[in-house]
Amino acid sequence: MKNLRADVVVIGAGVIGSAIARELSRYQLDIILLEKEADVAMGTSKANSAIVHAGFDNKSGTLAAKLNVEGNAMFEQVAEELDVPFKRIGSLVVATNEEELKVLQELKARGDANGVPNLEILSGEEVRRMEPNIAPGVIGALHAPTGGIVCAFQLTIGYAENAVANGVRLMLETKVESLATEDGRITGVVTNKGTIKARYVINAAGVFSDDIARMVGEDFFTVKPRRGQYFLLDKKAGNTVSHTIFPTPTKLGKGILISPTVDGNLLMGPTAEDLNDKEDVATTREGLMSILEKAKTMVGGISPRDAITTYSGLRAQPSTGDFVIQHSGSIKGLIHAGGMKSPGLASSPAVAKMIVEMVKEAENGNLEEKKEFNPRRKVIRFHALSPTEQAELVAKDPKYGQIICRCETVTEGEIVDAIRRPVGATNLDGIKRRTRAGAGRCQGGFCSPRVLAILSRELGVPMEEVTKFGGNSILLYGKTKSMLTGEGGPEC
Repeated sequence: MKNLRADVVVIGAGVIGSAIARELSRYQLDIILLEKEADVAMGTSKANSAIVHAGFDNKSGTLAAKLNVEGNAMFEQVAEELDVPFKRIGSLVVATNEEELKVLQELKARGDANGVPNLEILSGEEVRRMEPNIAPGVIGALHAPTGGIVCAFQLTIGYAENAVANGVRLMLETKVESLATEDGRITGVVTNKGTIKARYVINAAGVFSDDIARMVGEDFFTVKPRRGQYFLLDKKAGNTVSHTIFPTPTKLGKGILISPTVDGNLLMGPTAEDLNDKEDVATTREGLMSILEKAKTMVGGISPRDAITTYSGLRAQPSTGDFVIQHSGSIKGLIHAGGMKSPGLASSPAVAKMIVEMVKEAENGNLEEKKEFNPRRKVIRFHALSPTEQAELVAKDPKYGQIICRCETVTEGEIVDAIRRPVGATNLDGIKRRTRAGAGRCQGGFCSPRVLAILSRELGVPMEEVTKFGGNSILLYGKTKSMLTGEGGPEC
């Protein structure tokens, strides 16, 4: 990488950074989006609750309150443009005693002040009419009909793909080592692959956003990684509830929720564990058991036997208690978009617009819109097509007639498309996030070898060089005699 230049460098290709890059790509700007991992959506954006929060929980007057409500209202348009699954199913915050009922009244008053529409307090009987499986101990709930669910990594990928389709350059496995400045102004970023000169740098580095700020001596906020562990249940449990169910919140957050997913599963979690290690995404027996215990107080009929996987992720808990979105106080051209705790995902389209306004301000309003900007993308999901549409697609491309993942009905054509798209998958987890191959009941037990073979063929690399998630995550380590052909093949 020599003499690389850009108008704007965005650090971090999570949901916030990718949304910002996409919004900036509406203008005549040369933009580079940097990500230290092998794919987008590799941090908090791949391991969160995927909830589009209504906005009643945030303290009135904060950026989080303002941007949550604004972002929530934008989601139909964003999801439609990016062809991302989104459902506005509503949420219920349940109370199990009189003290919690008082908290619900406070939440409603806060939500009303924040501009959240149509909030109402329901009795226990009203809740049970909406949710027959709600636990007997629930005596009331706050209903927020504007709450929704989305696929967090498909949303991030959608933002990033649309940004790249509109001219943004995405650089993966590119870690920022320092920020270059001169006379109090940003001049670029120094990475493990070389220096990129830039007029503006947007710090959207998630749990590492405070580390980026400290590269220019700014220490006005810190980020504490808060680990959240989750259970994902089989689709046969997906209809246990039809709303997102929250407990009454505590000082540690919104608490352990129970929610359908856009793909028909049931999600439970997260825990809230403050850590010092920004890489620790392990699951623990204690954490997972606490989820099950709390879930039983909210919803009946949940069994851990229906779990198909568990996972955890880290969310950025800022010392300021609010989103950190501001111009650097010491370096012109540096803009921070850090500390994106929940509801960062729900706020993402509004955060992106706010950052663009800040760049416009710095440019004295002199940003020219692209006439050729296209906000849309399209993804083929074979299982969602009608039988007639499926037959027509197979006639055009027989690869769509080859089912690779039986659990999720994912075809070879979809996997090939996921590899060839503007932000194409290069590893097994990348295929899973884009197509759901490997996300079903067997968790890849059937389809993983077939996906590996397709990745090897399409990328032009030996199967033993294909990774799970990039780096050294090699899946195969040698060759043995093939049972079918007698030729050498990969050995697990």
